[in-house]
Amino acid sequence: MKAIWATAGLVSLLLGAIGIVLPLLPTVPFVLLAAFCFARSSERLHDWLLAHRTFGPMIAEWRRAGAIRRGAKWAATVSVLAVFGASLALQLPVKFLVIQAVTLSCVLLFIWTRPEA
Repeated sequence: MKAIWATAGLVSLLLGAIGIVLPLLPTVPFVLLAAFCFARSSERLHDWLLAHRTFGPMIAEWRRAGAIRRGAKWAATVSVLAVFGASLALQLPVKFLVIQAVTLSCVLLFIWTRPEA
């Protein structure tokens, strides 16, 4: 069972790392999921993730206060606007634009209503 948790943690961490540069793929939820999985599989991996200079502070801030750093909020906002702008440029059908606008607005609402570290 520990191998399954470790694999799930590694996949989550990989997705979180990709999310740093790929719009619409969230970083923080995948890093939090990786920490959850590592806590159940490997104390060494869990401790490494908590001590990581990029990912560790995200986990600590979320655990402490459910907080997201202002810089991360702005990065998410820019990513969302870039994705929606690309959808407009690609002239997607209106129904897809509406669905995307509602979904992305909800994501941004959640992000911006979290406390800041």
